Amino acid sequence: MLKQLQMAGALACSCSTAAMAAPAPSITVPPSCSNGVSLSAADYATFKAQLALAVQASGNGGLGFNMWGTIVARDGTVCAVAFSGSHLRDQWLASRVISAQKAATANSLSLGPVSGASTKGQLAMSTANLYSATQPGGSLYGLPDSNPVAAAGAYGDGINPSTGAFIGPSNTLTYGTATDPMVGQVIGGINVFGGGLALYNGSNRVGGVGVSGDTSCTDHMVAWQLRHGLNLDLLTAESISGPASLFTPDTNHPDNIIYDITPNPNGGTGISVSGFGHPTCLKNPVVNPTTGTPTSLPPVQ
Repeated sequence: MLKQLQMAGALACSCSTAAMAAPAPSITVPPSCSNGVSLSAADYATFKAQLALAVQASGNGGLGFNMWGTIVARDGTVCAVAFSGSHLRDQWLASRVISAQKAATANSLSLGPVSGASTKGQLAMSTANLYSATQPGGSLYGLPDSNPVAAAGAYGDGINPSTGAFIGPSNTLTYGTATDPMVGQVIGGINVFGGGLALYNGSNRVGGVGVSGDTSCTDHMVAWQLRHGLNLDLLTAESISGPASLFTPDTNHPDNIIYDITPNPNGGTGISVSGFGHPTCLKNPVVNPTTGTPTSLPPVQ
C-alpha cells in the first residue's frame, strides 16, 4: 500500500469539481495552540454551531446520537474541543478522547504541498482509509500501537509535585468547553476507523478534525459535513488527492470512506479491493454502487 501511495502522490489530483473561486475558511486554525493561543471566541462558537449542524445533516445514517468534535493544529496540538449536546453527559464520554485521537491521526498522516529532498505529497488520508491496511496481515498492521494517547494530558490529570503520583483531573466540567484540558496538549494516538479528516485552507494543510459519538461510518459523515461547513475542505486549489479519488471513480471526494471489503474465502478479515476499505455499519449511509462511497456528501471545494 505504501508503494501505491508514493506513486499516487506524484499524480496530479483528478478532482473534477467545477472551477470557481474557493470560499474563505470560516475559522482560523493557528499553526500551534496552547492555553493562551487557540481558536478565538467567535471561531470557537462557529465550530460548536457547525458541529451541531453536521450532526443534524440528512443522510448521516447511524443512531442519530450527539457527537464530540476536536480540532488540532498542524503541529498536533489541540485547539478546540466541543460537543453537540446540552451537557457533556449527552454524548458518549469515551468519544471525547477518541475525537482528539482521530483529529491527530488525520492531521499526522496527511500532507499538503511539501519541499526538500522530495516534493511528492499532497495526499489526504481520512482515518476511515486506514482500516484495511491495519488489520492482521495488512501492510500497516500494528500502526495503532505506534503513537499512544497521552492519557494524563487528555484527562487533565494533576501530578503531586512531591510524589509524582497522579491526583486526578482538576475539573471535569471543563470537558468540551473552550478551556478543556486537552487544549494546548499534544494528545496523539492513532485511530483507524471513520471520523477523522485533515483540514486544508486553500494553500496548505492546517490541522485535523475528529468526530466521535455514533457508528464509525456516521462519524465520518459528520466529520465531512463539519469540515465542509467550516470551509476547511479546500483541497482542489492545492491539487490534494486521496485514496477515493485515486483508486475509485469518486474524484470529488479524495479522502472519502470506501466500502469495498468483500468476504475472505479463507475466513478472517475481509479483502478490500482498493486496500483502503472500511466495514459497513448499523444503518449505514446510502452508498453509490459504482464508487463504493456515500452518496450524500458535498464535494470538496
